[in-house]
Amino acid sequence: MLERPTLWVQRRGTTAVIWLNRPDRLNAFTLAMRDDLLAAFDATDADDSVRAVVITGTGRAFCAGADLEAGGETFLPETGFDGVPPDSGGTTSLRIFASLKPVIVAVNGPSAGVGVTMTLPADVRIASDDAKFAFVFTRRGLVPEACSSWFLPRIVGVATALRWLMAGATVSVGEALEAGLVSEVVPKAEVLQRALAIADEFAAGTAPVSVALTRQLLWQMLATESPQTAHAVESRLLVERGSSSDAREGVVSFLEKRPPEFSGAVGAHGADFDWQPKT
Repeated sequence: MLERPTLWVQRRGTTAVIWLNRPDRLNAFTLAMRDDLLAAFDATDADDSVRAVVITGTGRAFCAGADLEAGGETFLPETGFDGVPPDSGGTTSLRIFASLKPVIVAVNGPSAGVGVTMTLPADVRIASDDAKFAFVFTRRGLVPEACSSWFLPRIVGVATALRWLMAGATVSVGEALEAGLVSEVVPKAEVLQRALAIADEFAAGTAPVSVALTRQLLWQMLATESPQTAHAVESRLLVERGSSSDAREGVVSFLEKRPPEFSGAVGAHGADFDWQPKT
């Protein structure tokens, strides 16, 4: 188990569980938590034995949003920047977006602000039956952050995203399920186990490099203007993967009716994560 000031990371088989660990503050987000999350995802990407990442919270909440301990000074820019400082929630979201391992969020209770928006780049969100999601930015004199103006409309549709964000809405877990913000709602005591079960589904019988490439392929292609771009990138990746030892093992194990034993390691394939089509 890896402990950092605002979170700890626990291994559950091939899954790394990141626990937000400020329960006395309802796991409220701080710059230190941002830095710890970035470091945690750097570590999980670098560890080829990790096949998936689950994020959850300690205590009764997932994340209460930005820590407001500084009062009216809370949202003043960080010092040390000459220009516009990067949004800390956005930095976190972009790091999760870039993950080479599938990311599942086990929302174990209420979440607000960045506590919701930083989960949007995850691949799956499972919610406890007492969860709720507060998009409170306009009620704090702010605008949406953590790249949520890009992610949220793609998940729930632009009309729903507009309604939630402009109204500063608090969304019930039932409405979140209906809109597709979360994929499942389970009893609070079962939310982590359900997330771990999904993580195991991603790892069982799949090639780690193929999973990593597939994750990035789907996210990256959301921003393309034409299926022609997707065709070009997919064609290149199919050539590269089709000649790999993983592809040979996938076919041979199928024909021999046995579980595959893939040898390809994500860490050895950094050059594959180049999404510009070759011409």
